[in-house]
Amino acid sequence: MSANSQATMIRAPSRGQRLFLAYTLFILVDLAVLNFFDEYWDLVVIESFTISFLAAALLQVLLRLTLYIEHRIADYFKAKGGKGAKGKRLFASWIVLFGSKFAILEAINIVFGDRVSFGGVIPFIVVAITIIITEAALSKIYTMIGDEPISD
Repeated sequence: MSANSQATMIRAPSRGQRLFLAYTLFILVDLAVLNFFDEYWDLVVIESFTISFLAAALLQVLLRLTLYIEHRIADYFKAKGGKGAKGKRLFASWIVLFGSKFAILEAINIVFGDRVSFGGVIPFIVVAITIIITEAALSKIYTMIGDEPISD
């Protein structure tokens, strides 16, 4: 291979690069969602852009951790099988997904105090669901456009 062809060769991004890009995108999505709620819903109050950026990063880490735990529990019950395994899996997943919102809300309260306020659990759940739906929509769009051939 000549030096010229090596320079024009496109490499697929590494796993680390893909994760970096995904988490950067999702933190920016969380940031946008948080700031829209801050601007348009009186129950959500964030002191500054910097605080909202830090809150978005913390939310991203905690939401990913929650999903990781939920998937591990679901995998455990799938592997276990037997009577009632599906019901137990659904119940345990629901407990983790619902209960985690209280833990995340408390973590935000501990880290940011009065600088971030969601006005209670319900507004926080609305924000969290909006974040998850927005991230899922962007992931779906990304996947759909990934199958198109590259053209000049």
